[in-house]
Amino acid sequence: MFETLSDRLEGVFKKLRGQGRITEKNIEEAVREVRLALLEADVNIKVVKDFIEHVKRKAMGQEVLRSLSPEQHLIRFVATELREVMGGSARELDLKVKPPVKIMVVGLQGSGKTTSTAKLARWLKVERKRHPLMVSVDVYRPAAMEQLRVLGRQIDVPVVESHEAQDPIEIATNALGRADVGGYDVVLLDTAGRLQIDEEMMEELVRLQTVLRPHHVLLVADAMTGQDAVNVAQGFHERLKLSGVILTKLDSDARGGAALSVRAVTGAPILFAAMGEKLDAFDVFHPDRLASRILGMGDVLTLIEKAQQTYDQKQAKELERKFKKNEFTLEDFAQQMAALQKMGSIGELLGMIPGFKKIASQVDSEEAQQEMVRIKAIIDSMTRQERRNHLILNGSRRARIAAGSGTSVQEVNRFVKQFEQTRKMMKKVAKAGGGRSMLRGFGLGG
Repeated sequence: MFETLSDRLEGVFKKLRGQGRITEKNIEEAVREVRLALLEADVNIKVVKDFIEHVKRKAMGQEVLRSLSPEQHLIRFVATELREVMGGSARELDLKVKPPVKIMVVGLQGSGKTTSTAKLARWLKVERKRHPLMVSVDVYRPAAMEQLRVLGRQIDVPVVESHEAQDPIEIATNALGRADVGGYDVVLLDTAGRLQIDEEMMEELVRLQTVLRPHHVLLVADAMTGQDAVNVAQGFHERLKLSGVILTKLDSDARGGAALSVRAVTGAPILFAAMGEKLDAFDVFHPDRLASRILGMGDVLTLIEKAQQTYDQKQAKELERKFKKNEFTLEDFAQQMAALQKMGSIGELLGMIPGFKKIASQVDSEEAQQEMVRIKAIIDSMTRQERRNHLILNGSRRARIAAGSGTSVQEVNRFVKQFEQTRKMMKKVAKAGGGRSMLRGFGLGG
């Protein structure tokens, strides 16, 4: 995420690292480099201009703290400005209105609008304990209607039946009627998109907005399109007055131009970030956490939240007990591996740990995923008795496991050896009290 911008900024700060004190000259040079980094990241030129003016004024207008090096001094102000330009802090989607809350989801074709509608519905259901109802009013693309129905089944959220012969207003009105009767407290309308903004599409959206008076109009924008996403956001905002933006493909965006420009150009906050294909790859957008990751400082808060969603305190205590008693089995190992996969890719998780950005960039997440698949196949090929007591794995058992998992005996031997080393290490950590400290760090320890 934002690797290009992150690497360029790291280079700027590295140049300052060897300088003993801050001078007007070295700040001028560093700020010029920051400006180039932002322009290369496809950040809106006006946003860059304001960004640099603010950083420069702060960096040169304040008495420098003696404890801060020139590098730390500049990082401090760049971090603050990155947060501010993206909105300062996370913004909540206001649901404190008389139900049903009406949400119009708009955007260009190919931006991920229909999938984002389903992701938002799932998020509302799981994270906000709401009872959403979805409907497609895209009468021009029957495939979009079918796609929403399929996604609705996957997340167990009902979808109002609609077809291309109906008028979008009629479809939306029927959906609101069903919400009233069925007790649904949120209605999400997946609207029609085009390959580009045109007057016919905008007129239809304005007509829907005028008749339905939605509480929120959310734009879905593809972060990878950079400045184009900003221009699209501006076009929609001028006609519809957006409540907020959902940025898709944020995890694949190496530059960051859209995330750093949309809010500053339109005034509409980025409310959500959609990362990855899975329907649970969707979360509140945190400007402060993203700024921290861009500057290579990690994102511990998101890592903690992911851990808390995956583990509960009872599981954490039982795991610690097993580590201490040396009772950690291959069965437990398989469960922990599955939990880790739910949290995200290895590269993504490492990138959230302060100081691990370089290591994360060197990790081949696809290769790590394939290794996990191999390990799972090896464990799945064992009997329950073998998974609970790896010490009984003699030569003939290992040959059978290799054949069953499509691996070699050498690969099975290597994995068992690695497991034994892991077991010994975790026993030492738990006995020294490190296990409890580690789990407490994730808000899980007793």
